[in-house]
This record gives sequence, C-alpha cells and structure tokens, in this order.
Amino acid sequence: MLDKKTSEEIKTLREGGKILGKILRQIAEDVKVGNTGKQLTAKAEELIKKAGGTPSFKNYHGFPDALCVSINDAVVHGIPTDKPFKEGDLVGIDLGMKYKGLYTDTAMTVPIGEISAEAKELLDVTKKSLNIAIKQLKVGGYISDIGKAIEELVKPYNYGIVRDLAGHGVGRQVHDDPSVPNYYPGKKSVKIYDGMVIAIEPMLIMGGDWRIKIKDNKWDVLSKDGSLTAHFEHSIAITKDGPIILTE
Repeated sequence: MLDKKTSEEIKTLREGGKILGKILRQIAEDVKVGNTGKQLTAKAEELIKKAGGTPSFKNYHGFPDALCVSINDAVVHGIPTDKPFKEGDLVGIDLGMKYKGLYTDTAMTVPIGEISAEAKELLDVTKKSLNIAIKQLKVGGYISDIGKAIEELVKPYNYGIVRDLAGHGVGRQVHDDPSVPNYYPGKKSVKIYDGMVIAIEPMLIMGGDWRIKIKDNKWDVLSKDGSLTAHFEHSIAITKDGPIILTE
C-alpha cells in the first residue's frame, strides 16, 4: 500500500535526514588506510544515538550492525569486519536511522587514496545517475521514469545496472513500497504523487554484467564477475513544488 506523508511528517523526515546525512559525511572522513569497518559502524551507532535516533539497520532481518560497509566488488549489505582498508579501495557506506518515529536512508561510495581513472569514472557516473534520477521526480510522473533516465545515462559506459536490488519507499519503515528499479522495466509503473517518500540508490558494476551473488555470510552482495561496484543513495520527498532531498 502506497503511503502519503503529511507536511509535518516531511518536516520531521527532513530534520532526521539532515542529521543522518551529516553523520554519513563524518563516517566518510574515517574511510582511510588502516581503519576498519568495525570502527566505522561503532562510530555511526554512537553518533546516531547521540543525535536522539536509533540505527535502523541493526538487527533488521538479523543484520548485525548499524552500518553496511561494502568494499570493491561488494555492492551493498556488507557486514563490517576488522580487516583494515587499503590504498585504492572503494568503500561503500550505507546508513539508516529512525528519528522521531520515521526512517531515512543514505549511502555513498568513498575512494581511498589513489584510484584508477576507470574507478573514478565509475564513481562519477553512479553519482550522476542519482542526481539525474532525482530530477525525474515530478507529481504525475512515474517511478519508471527514474530507471529510464538512469539507463539512458549509463548505457554509453557499458556498466552493469544491478537488477535484483532496487530503491524503495521509506518513512514509516526501513523498506516500504514502491520498489524503485534503476532500469526501465518496459512499461510505466507506479504514479508519483504529492507526499511520496522514496530512497533512490543506483548500484553500478564496472564489468558490464548486472548479475550478483551472495557471500557465504548470507549478507554481502557481490558482483558476479568480481569487478568493482559503486552505490549512492538519498531519501527524497516529492511535493507539488518538486523533490526535497532529505539526506543532504
């Protein structure tokens, strides 16, 4: 069931999203050689609680931590470990928070030190995919417009667009309807309405194969071909006056 948020709820989501975005940027500053995912998730949980929120990923369907840390060929849902980051790593950090009863969700991929020109282009295109997707959010448009715009942008680069995972509704739950695919599903889908709140999260694979596999730990989602991946995400409210990026 699709859920319209009130102006007051959007105001609360904006407040919580702004806090969450700031926390993610603080975590990104610690994505350095020698640091670990375990250190990052501990800091994320501490900062969320200090801000009056609750880490929404921790214990969600059994996920053990506050922060997802997905490195190189890991697309999303990476369990943080004690393995130190190294020069050239691409580290995806994905964080959710419940604040005053409502949920927001945001993610970015952070490069460590010197990375190849190809890896830099992957990050740039994934970030641009998110930005162009947000521009499609108009009352009366369709969720399928998002995937269509992403697909058109990404096509010349021959990256794989992950199809088995998607963005989603957010607000009252961590994941809610509607599903927000990053590719065009072949027909118009759910209509965008005033008060809709969604998380858009392009996930691209450098090697061109969109297929994924799940690590033995049952959580880390990896590119099937083992190539580098990138992931960026914002939670966004759509109003009659246009989209509001909640997690900036």
